[in-house]
Amino acid sequence: MPQSGLAPLQETAAEIAYPITRHTGGAEIVARTGTRAITRDEFLRDVAALAARLPAQKYIINLCTDRYHFMAGFAAALCRGKITLLPPSNTPAVLAAVAADYPDLYALTDPPPFRHARDCRRRGAWHPRLSINIQAGSRESHSEPVPAIPAAQPALILFTSGSTGRPAPVPKTWGVLVRSALAAGDRLHLKPGTTLIGTVPHQHSYGLESTILLALQHGLAVAAGGLLYPEDIRAAIAKTPHPRVLVTTPVHLQALLADPENTPPADLILSATAPLTAELAQQAETRFGAPLMEIYGCTEAGQVATRRTAQETEWLCLDGITLTARDGGTWASGAAVEGTALLQDVIEPAGAQKFHLIGRSADLVNVAGKRASLAHLNHRLLSIEGVQDGVFIMPEAGNRRVARLAALAVAPGLRPKDILAALRQQIDPAFLPRPLVLVEKLPRNALGKLPRAALLELIRAGGKS
Repeated sequence: MPQSGLAPLQETAAEIAYPITRHTGGAEIVARTGTRAITRDEFLRDVAALAARLPAQKYIINLCTDRYHFMAGFAAALCRGKITLLPPSNTPAVLAAVAADYPDLYALTDPPPFRHARDCRRRGAWHPRLSINIQAGSRESHSEPVPAIPAAQPALILFTSGSTGRPAPVPKTWGVLVRSALAAGDRLHLKPGTTLIGTVPHQHSYGLESTILLALQHGLAVAAGGLLYPEDIRAAIAKTPHPRVLVTTPVHLQALLADPENTPPADLILSATAPLTAELAQQAETRFGAPLMEIYGCTEAGQVATRRTAQETEWLCLDGITLTARDGGTWASGAAVEGTALLQDVIEPAGAQKFHLIGRSADLVNVAGKRASLAHLNHRLLSIEGVQDGVFIMPEAGNRRVARLAALAVAPGLRPKDILAALRQQIDPAFLPRPLVLVEKLPRNALGKLPRAALLELIRAGGKS
């Protein structure tokens, strides 16, 4: 794809505006839903019709599970100057908390009405008590102009995952979102006509950036349906015409590669949200017959850097992203970042715009004067034959003089003492977990992340090994 140069559609001394979509032809495909392809003209008609129906409230919470519905709803909100809220989950408690903090709010859902939004309304926490249903792909024949949105216009508020505390709001302007998407697409060299097949929720920053925004700003299409199970993902890849890109996570990759057969080829794989080992990246590239690009970023900074993990250990910043070390941390800045953002990771510079990712700042633990990273300990735990999933965690020290690590493991057929014996061969005894609790599964969310509170509850319920 030609370099975008980050050029806006309109520019004056007072204002820069970026288009909702850079699809240039009315017949270009914006989304694929089932066996049907939705064109740019159909998309623009849907956006215009929905924008005209939106209520006067300032905030919209977009709960659409269908990726095309979400994309049309997000675009319609932009056209009306509404701010989209994207909470870290759709649970009734989280939605009720968002409604309490942003009372000038309404919900957008796809048919049938979204269950969790209905639950919140029954509990009296949702104001106003309505949702709007949209249909996919208007079949009328007239054309709509491509809306241009001021770059400085507030577009959405993301929320941090809340895995270590209360989710924090992260506002983003339209200009920052566009410039980030343009920089990422230019790095990935995506071809026109490519379809993005996402296994990640589009309400999350990675899913939003790497499916919705990447498609809109590079003339690509999205696979509209929600995908959950490995067989559904494989089927979606197989029926999507080339070129096709799988947008996924390490946890989903592991599930997809568990079946040694029936892996349809892709043209590119994108992965983010959790550390990816070189071994898993190499296995994925071999099985899918495609290069795998890993994206490093966070909710606060957006997309920061990429690497081809099967071949590279260094990360390369996206064009326009600058990293600065100060105040004991690393800060990201640039045209694609809202102000400056503190990265929650330990970064080691490796030349111009390149760096090594050492680990999460909160990932480093100190036990009896000895230091290790939880990522390293997790890697050792998962390398034990028979351990299907597992994680180390540092509970609060409480009344103990020395903090002790705990761990959870999914390991049918193994006993805790078997796992501990294997760990003794690989890690310092100071880092052996007490307790080590065996569970049927870990409480991973849709992105494969593990909320700290849920892990601590499992450890408390499991007792000592």
